[in-house]
Amino acid sequence: MFSPGGPSVSELTVQALSSVERGYDLLAPKFDHTPFRTPETVLDATVAALAELGPFEDGLDVCCGTGAGLLALRPLCAGRVTGVDFSTGMLEKAREAHPYASWVRADARALPFAGGFDLAVSFGALGHFLPAERPALFAGVHRALRPGGVFALPIGTPPPVTSLAHWVLLGFDVAMRVRNLVWRPPFVMYYRTTPLTAVRDDLEAAGFTVTGVPGRFGILLARRA
Repeated sequence: MFSPGGPSVSELTVQALSSVERGYDLLAPKFDHTPFRTPETVLDATVAALAELGPFEDGLDVCCGTGAGLLALRPLCAGRVTGVDFSTGMLEKAREAHPYASWVRADARALPFAGGFDLAVSFGALGHFLPAERPALFAGVHRALRPGGVFALPIGTPPPVTSLAHWVLLGFDVAMRVRNLVWRPPFVMYYRTTPLTAVRDDLEAAGFTVTGVPGRFGILLARRA
């Protein structure tokens, strides 16, 4: 659960009733004290999956948040590393934690890059994109990569229907859908709209060749031709 220094229930309520961008601006100062920050185990598994595919020069973290993904990019990339996010608050915290990196504020559905990176990663952000928005996201990542570039996308393996976690995630998604029906602006955050096969299909449609890394995190590795 939340560690000391994390947000209170009232703060989380205000954030959940905001837009996605505003909610993350509010959450940013305490984000790293929540379970939403990408855990080290996922970062380490991603580095291990990518280590034999390099060397990489320049790296991009898509929807970087407070910059945890830079901990995966830095040991893999010999050149510059860049984070992109649309939350000003999250980028401010990322700059404080990783002063060596470059930071860009942009909507991931319209990434402002063209052929400047050899490696792109994204951690825990897919739930913020409706299925109809994934093609624009993946097309932008494809455009940002140089030929032969790799996009690593860790996706948690869905819990079995017999587990408590399955029903907790289902309940969360139902609650979010009800919230978005009765409250504006919407807060897009769903855990059950990114099945591995659908994400793979969208990556291939964007022009990637996709392979998977077996294991708990279901890492998809997509290479630009």
